[in-house]
Parts: sequence; structure tokens; C-alpha cells
Amino acid sequence: MADTAADLAAAKARLGAFAKSAPVLMQGFAAISRQATQAGGFSAAQKELVAVAISVAKGCEDCILYHLDAARRHGATESDLIEALEVAVEMGGGPAIMYSGKALEAFRKLA
Repeated sequence: MADTAADLAAAKARLGAFAKSAPVLMQGFAAISRQATQAGGFSAAQKELVAVAISVAKGCEDCILYHLDAARRHGATESDLIEALEVAVEMGGGPAIMYSGKALEAFRKLA
């Protein structure tokens, strides 16, 4: 994640290209995503931080960037992120520690 903004743009471009190739599937996935991330008992920022934690535990760098960006746009703070990353480490062990470092670095670079 040397150039975080460029990495995020590249991830979004790959997602867009796939969406053009599989529009019906992606329309359905977009509907799921909208429902899953809208505020309810959890704020939109909290839901995006859950997605970051899952992305870290699963080791998906593009997902980490995508959801970090959304969490930040919804008002998540660095301290909020660190709490979510602590849960990710609990669930993901050593590999999650490595991805947590990447996520924190990316969050700071997206500021």
C-alpha cells in the first residue's frame, strides 16, 4: 500500500470493470451492500468498521481500502479503527496483526 489513494482507485476500477462484466450480479450485490451498511442500531461508520475488521481477518487488501475509505467518510476516527482492529486480531491471529498494520497505515494516508 505504497500509494494508498492510487491503490484505492485501482481497487475501485477493478470493481467497476467486474460490474460491467457481470451487471446483474453486481446490482444484486450493491443492494445487499446498501442494506448492510445503512445506519440502524449501528451507525454507518460502525458497520464499515465491522467490514474493515472482517477484511483484515480475511486478508483482503482491496476490501480493507474500500471499507476504510467508507468508514472515514462516515466519520470513523482512528481510535474507532483501532478498536475494530483489536477485534480483527482476536479473530484472525498473527496474519490479522500484519493486515491491521496495513489498515492503520492506509487510514492515516487517506486523511
